[in-house]
Amino acid sequence: MSMAEKKTAAKTSAAKKTAAKKTADKKPASKKSTKKPAVKKTAVRKPLVKKAASKKPAAKKAKKADKPKPEKTVTVTLTKSVIGTKASHRATVRGLGLRRIRHSVELEDSPAVRGMINKVSYLLRVEP
Repeated sequence: MSMAEKKTAAKTSAAKKTAAKKTADKKPASKKSTKKPAVKKTAVRKPLVKKAASKKPAAKKAKKADKPKPEKTVTVTLTKSVIGTKASHRATVRGLGLRRIRHSVELEDSPAVRGMINKVSYLLRVEP
């Protein structure tokens, strides 16, 4: 036997072995598994029970009409779009409570609000 014949014989025998393994590994499709699928147990939650109310008198809630209005207010209106502006400027406009063009908001006149207005003044119209 020549060297080439030995190689081809080895290849064919190896191919036969792998084919035999593949067919042995396959299970017949006609047999169905008799095992039942495992059922997962879930934890049962206890119903929530409200605690007994304390005997302390409830504090009176302030109504919206009872809130004192800030003496100094400023009305801010968005006049230009925030498209194409810096992300921090867009966030500042949202922080002022402005959502769209020609949307007006009345804010307390404080140093923090004034700083925000100064940052994005090119987008706003401010009225005292």
